[in-house]
Amino acid sequence: MNRRYFLSRQAMAGAALMAGTPVFGFSDRSIHQENKTFRCNYAIHDGMFAQSAGPDFIDQIKFAHERGFRSIEDNGLMGRSVAIQDKIGSTLGALGMDMGVFVIALVPNSTVYLTTGKQEWKDKFYQKCREAIDVAKRVNAKWMTVVPGNYDRSLPEHIQMAHVIDALRPCAELFEKEGLVMVLEPLSDTPDLFLRSSSQTYAICRAVNSPACKILFDMYHLQKNEGNIITNIDLCWNEIAYFQIGDNPGRKEPGTGEIHYKNIFKHIHNKGFRGILGMEHGNALPGREGEEALIKAYREADSF
Repeated sequence: MNRRYFLSRQAMAGAALMAGTPVFGFSDRSIHQENKTFRCNYAIHDGMFAQSAGPDFIDQIKFAHERGFRSIEDNGLMGRSVAIQDKIGSTLGALGMDMGVFVIALVPNSTVYLTTGKQEWKDKFYQKCREAIDVAKRVNAKWMTVVPGNYDRSLPEHIQMAHVIDALRPCAELFEKEGLVMVLEPLSDTPDLFLRSSSQTYAICRAVNSPACKILFDMYHLQKNEGNIITNIDLCWNEIAYFQIGDNPGRKEPGTGEIHYKNIFKHIHNKGFRGILGMEHGNALPGREGEEALIKAYREADSF
């Protein structure tokens, strides 16, 4: 654990004992309110609290738990060692926290693959999905992010969509047996990416027709690509399994851009969503002060 953070906690504990106040039980109402569990289930990622808890992701998870967060996500989980995956899984289990998405990374997004319809890409993707099952079991994960890749400009758009559906179906069957879900993420990083809108992703999920193939509704990307966030959430509601957060412009915490996250969180909570909302964004301000500002921003957005 980060030495400075650990020593500060020791000092707090010592002062509390002298005063007869059990600080780790949060008996003080103001402390309890500051660190209570959030209404929505927000998922931190590695590096988000590195200044407060140190560079070790395990210590950051523990710090986030103390501050009221109850989930993590880790895009690069499949690239971590089995030992680290096991350690993350055991830490989450001990704290009663949930594992959000990790990415099934076949190739960089700049490379065309599933849209081509080529068997070699289908086989590679299927093998990666098989590998992801073991990773998911180590951390008790349920959701895995999938991005089909780039447009194949030599083919009509709907032929490419059919190719993507064909590639996803056998993997959905594989995950369905394991109780896992691949979530398709429309992105805004480059117009070369095939999957870009919520309606397009909805159509693919309906065609795959499996509980193991759903939408990852990343509000940062979809605000950039299409806007009209609440309406599009409602239109795609039955196929959405996971949300991600990031204000626009800037891709930082809620309150730093144009998206009214308090209204959105209230809307999806009132519709009955109790799943994970991944905090896939950076911190607007540097240092520990920036991390505290981020937590404050989530307290405000979560206070509906």
